[in-house]
Amino acid sequence: MSKVIVIAHRGASGERPEHTLASYQLAIDQGADYIEPDLVMTKDGVLIARHENEIGGTTDVAQHPEFASRRRVQFIDGETMDGWFTEDFTLSELKTLRARERLPELRPANRQFDGRFTVPTFDEIMQLILSANRSTGRRIGVYPETKHPAHFAAIGLPLELALLDALRRYDHAREGSPVFIQSFDPNNLKQLRKMTRLPLVQLLEHEVGDSKETATYADAIGIAKALATPEAVRAAHAAGISVHVWTFRAENEFLPAQFKRGSAPADHGDLAGEIRAFLERGIDGFFADFPSIGVKTRDAYISGVQELHQPATATVLPGNTVQGR
Repeated sequence: MSKVIVIAHRGASGERPEHTLASYQLAIDQGADYIEPDLVMTKDGVLIARHENEIGGTTDVAQHPEFASRRRVQFIDGETMDGWFTEDFTLSELKTLRARERLPELRPANRQFDGRFTVPTFDEIMQLILSANRSTGRRIGVYPETKHPAHFAAIGLPLELALLDALRRYDHAREGSPVFIQSFDPNNLKQLRKMTRLPLVQLLEHEVGDSKETATYADAIGIAKALATPEAVRAAHAAGISVHVWTFRAENEFLPAQFKRGSAPADHGDLAGEIRAFLERGIDGFFADFPSIGVKTRDAYISGVQELHQPATATVLPGNTVQGR
């Protein structure tokens, strides 16, 4: 249990607009073990952090008349997407945009930060991590996701080599580096397996599938909460792979009934209680929008487990009577 990791989902995205340096910095300050950038590519081949390559919902691009003509419709990974796409912009153009809160109705406090932060590059994220590690003496890791890798490969902007090259530049490509690379695309992970020995994570949303098969190319599964049954966790561990669960959020909108508090979707419920329930299933890590709650809950739970299994302390009492703790 001492190795259960807290992964800051898009940074401290419950308290700052997601995938901004401010969000990542807050997650680091709150004690997260890993920060998680979703990576997409610009027109000129630079890795940047956005949840999707469509940026209409997470930036102010719609307020830029000079980019109005770039709005279009694409069919990507089985889904029709209408908006503005990172692959149609150079990095210098994207740097004129500002980030916006993606869930303004559920996270109204985050709207105060709209327009204050730029879209970060992966290089900037790695520089932030290295600076934090130097100043704190910690070993904060990075947990990047390759977004739509087949789509980007098809348009001549493959993600894989760019990601590994960046990790090499920051001395994070060697085996044992604090890095997990995640993807929903098994073909992408199988390709990466031939290129690196860094840990790979197969993301799963609808079914766990055969953990033994997954173990042939991945080191962990990153699964939706609904899939993280005790049986699934045991099966993954039996196959030799770790289990990381997503995503833990404090708002009632995202919590099961027993952990809701009040009726308003934006109100915060008992996130710590939900996290504890999954820790009891033996998971190896979890993604949290509120890393501070995740870290405190994880630490308290581990302390309780260690206390429970601590050997009794012998105490010598008067009369040489020995009494267990």
